[in-house]
Amino acid sequence: MTDNTKTHVILLSCGSFNPITKGHIHMFEKAREYLHKTGKFIVIGGIISPVHDSYGKPGLVPSRHRLIMCQLAVQSSDWIRVDPWECYQDTWQTTCSVLEHHRDLMKRVTGCILSNVNTPSTTPVIGQPQNETQTGIYQNHNTMNNKPIAIKLWGKMSESLGKICCVRPNIDRFTFVDENANLGTAMRYEEIELRILLLCGSDLLESFCIPGLWKDSDMEVIVGDFGIVVVPRDGVDTERIMNHSSVLRKNKDNITVVKHDANHPMSIVSSTKSRLALQHGDGHVVDYLNQTVIDYILQSQLYINASG
Repeated sequence: MTDNTKTHVILLSCGSFNPITKGHIHMFEKAREYLHKTGKFIVIGGIISPVHDSYGKPGLVPSRHRLIMCQLAVQSSDWIRVDPWECYQDTWQTTCSVLEHHRDLMKRVTGCILSNVNTPSTTPVIGQPQNETQTGIYQNHNTMNNKPIAIKLWGKMSESLGKICCVRPNIDRFTFVDENANLGTAMRYEEIELRILLLCGSDLLESFCIPGLWKDSDMEVIVGDFGIVVVPRDGVDTERIMNHSSVLRKNKDNITVVKHDANHPMSIVSSTKSRLALQHGDGHVVDYLNQTVIDYILQSQLYINASG
């Protein structure tokens, strides 16, 4: 398959990130690596969306700190970005709402419909202009000329999305483009199918099986319309989990489980272990957190008391 015939993917991870760990970033890297190996997907971007302060989890530090720590953790990445939209809302948002927000935002930025996993779009999902003099968010820049098309695409989308998200714009200022409109013959477009997939650990997958924790309608949208990529932790039997839920069982084809070797260090994803290490002055905290994140935590005096 050529890059243009593969499904282009943006991985979205929701969570407390209290604090963000090396394991959270490792999840993105392992998921991208595995999806590329399947030959069916090309990952063009990753989004980290920290939860709202009103989520109510004990010891949750204010979002202003969690956003900064997340930004520090991904500052060297050219494909993962931090999105503040969820934190900026008036109250807590469901995972389903966050996914739908990003789908709608992508539509406004690209001017086209994103594909659901069960109903692939028959129209161009992203128009990638081939005319180098064309202006807009896909305009080529000399500094990016040596990067693959997918990276160029995400670079410009990320730049535009970053500007949009951080200023809480008025939706009315966006121009909606009819995806069925005649694009004409003056510009040749590549047809690229784009999806947003929820990236999660097997603990979130297992939570789908807890009665009453998730709305059935939300689960149907998350797994049925969007799809999820699961990075298992510590030898968890994901097959058993999926068979325990009727929604997961029905939408099994929309769940990608990242296969990994026995040495896969997903235990370091634990924010709880990181907080305990900080509280106890445990030197192993460097195994869990990036040094820039540790420095910020110490400077801001976070997680020092047992309550936070």
